[in-house]
Amino acid sequence: MRWHDNCRYCWQALYRHKVRTLLLLIAVAIGVTSVLLLTSLGEGAKRFIEQEFSSLGNQILVVLPGKKETTGGSVPIYGTSPRDLTLDDANTLKTIPTIRAIAPIIAGTALVSHQGLSREVITIGSTPDFFHVRNLSLSAGQNLPQTSEELASAVCILGARIKQELFGNNNAIGQWIRFSGQKFRIIGILQERGESMGLDLREMAIIPIRAAESLFNSPGLFRILIELRQAGSESYTEQQIRQKIKERHEGEDDISILSQKSLITSFSRILTLVTASIGAIAAISLIVAGFLIMNVSYISVSRRREEIGLLKAIGATSVEIRTLFLTESLLLVGVGVALGIIFGYGTVILVSKLWPVFPIAIPWWATLAASLIALIIGLLFSWLPAAQAARHDPVLALKGD
Repeated sequence: MRWHDNCRYCWQALYRHKVRTLLLLIAVAIGVTSVLLLTSLGEGAKRFIEQEFSSLGNQILVVLPGKKETTGGSVPIYGTSPRDLTLDDANTLKTIPTIRAIAPIIAGTALVSHQGLSREVITIGSTPDFFHVRNLSLSAGQNLPQTSEELASAVCILGARIKQELFGNNNAIGQWIRFSGQKFRIIGILQERGESMGLDLREMAIIPIRAAESLFNSPGLFRILIELRQAGSESYTEQQIRQKIKERHEGEDDISILSQKSLITSFSRILTLVTASIGAIAAISLIVAGFLIMNVSYISVSRRREEIGLLKAIGATSVEIRTLFLTESLLLVGVGVALGIIFGYGTVILVSKLWPVFPIAIPWWATLAASLIALIIGLLFSWLPAAQAARHDPVLALKGD
């Protein structure tokens, strides 16, 4: 039997049993769609993390107080040493020639109030370089003061949402507000950018670093952001940072240094593994569809014994009978895979339109893997029913025995 005749015969057989065919198509399509959608969430999370770290700028190092005590594994987020990093420590690093900008950070929450309105606000204490390192810009006003004497000035820059809540559409530049009872004059408004690294820039305030020390009554830095002058200088710069901090910390190597590249690589590796694991779990639905195909195929072979006997009587070999049933399953699975891909990509496109902030995307390997797994499962689970059909005796089959 020629290939196109084989396919036409199989299509006719599938069409004659519309309900059975539809149910199997749905089962396969759901399995493929599940794999694509779940892996797209993992891929979206991976891209989101990469975008968030990229928003820090290029060639960034992060210095944290405390030393990572374990070896191997992922990069640390917080250190374990009680020794603080100070503003003097940060100023010492300015002598390293490979460093372009340094932004020491003190972070906390303060009750911000103005004319009876008040709310808790995340407050960042830093220097003008913080805006350069974090790629921040102002929609109005000016940056933090530059000189060391002015770093204790009672001035602030507000996020766009905080400004709107406290002042509405009125001009806020030059107005005075209170941070936990202390008066600060507004000198700038942040350009509205939304969230970055889990921090909503619209709902934060920035004050000079020395003013933050006074406000939070703490000289310890939360971390130090460092921008390098050129790529490839991370190792040298890290070595110089550790040396200078050790000199100031009585020979103790009690800091952790994270690079933007290492953070992206670590999180990407973890999320890729998570995405693959989620995809493997979703692939279980394809195995369930395979069992359904096998059971339905057994039923089909039982009900089509006379048809099989007639085919053998007119000269069809056992190999051709088996090929017919295998082709029927593969056609069914192929159409189901196509429908699953259409539903999966259609859903991802819809979600990306409704939620553009999250970069949801189906990884190329997920489409390939789901398609191949579905086709292999369809072939394997229909092999036994097809082999049973090929073994039928034509005489007994025509008699209905």
